[in-house]
Amino acid sequence: MKISSLLYGMAFAVVVMCVVLLILGVNFHPPVSGQGAALYNPAEEITVKGVVREVQEFDCPVSEGELGSHVILKTSDGMWQVHLAPVRVMSGQKLNFTPGDQIEVVGSKLKVGGKKGLIAREVIRGNETYTFRDHSGKLMLTQ
Repeated sequence: MKISSLLYGMAFAVVVMCVVLLILGVNFHPPVSGQGAALYNPAEEITVKGVVREVQEFDCPVSEGELGSHVILKTSDGMWQVHLAPVRVMSGQKLNFTPGDQIEVVGSKLKVGGKKGLIAREVIRGNETYTFRDHSGKLMLTQ
């Protein structure tokens, strides 16, 4: 057997493995542990009140690359993208928000993708208070 045949066979095997992994949806970027807490800055903490306009789920750096739960909040100061928690946590806690909900959010300001945002530490809806993170930004709810 020629060496070149062996090399071509190995290269083909690597390509096939990569294609299979891509088809299966393997994430080649490992999550960065503690990234959400690292983005939370207690010195940038504010409180905003408004109306939920939209609920979104997308891969998010605040949720350490996981599918994150978000709301777009309309306030007197404009629109805010509020980063709540990973979807697995929200669904495990049976916690959801819907357009039209009046909420108050305590959280740390940040910009993600050029959008004005908040990492939620606490959300108040009516007489219910949901605490998502401690004062340092570490996620408190688990699932």
